[in-house]
Amino acid sequence: MIRKIISAVSHWLTLRYFLVNGGRVAYARHLGVKIGEDCRIYIDTWGSEPFLISIGDRATITAGVKLLTHNGSTWLIRDEAGGRRYDYRPVSIGNDVFIGTQAIIMPGVVIGDEVIVAAGAVVTKSVPSGSIVGGNPAKIIGSYADYKKRALAEFPRETDRPAGFDYREQISKEVNRTPKPRLQK
Repeated sequence: MIRKIISAVSHWLTLRYFLVNGGRVAYARHLGVKIGEDCRIYIDTWGSEPFLISIGDRATITAGVKLLTHNGSTWLIRDEAGGRRYDYRPVSIGNDVFIGTQAIIMPGVVIGDEVIVAAGAVVTKSVPSGSIVGGNPAKIIGSYADYKKRALAEFPRETDRPAGFDYREQISKEVNRTPKPRLQK
């Protein structure tokens, strides 16, 4: 019991050290996650095999995302000849990827380049480059190229923001107040 408490406190202190002195990317790298350049990471938990996770350049992993690297249910399967069974698989995330909040990426999934994973998606299969996926289980729901074309045409540009702008005031000018279409029966 005391060892568990010491371990938990040690983990907490290590996390806090890295968050203060290098951020979440530095903490993930400390744990063994391979992370490219210019990434935005908003999670602190990396599972029991962080060394099986690789993330490319310019990727965003938002809050609540789970990256799973093992199939825990194999723990139930055992026999006299070999005991319990184990199933570990890496997770690979490409360049220019956005993974929305609360998404779950299952063991063995490879996410290509220029991919958007919708919030709450459960990704059970590998995702080809240039896709937008969403749902449970995740399915292709659009293309990155189409989204990029729309974003370039419709969304405000970073360069249009004045130097030293007031964040709240600027967002109030940029917010799109058009509601999403209603669901159909």
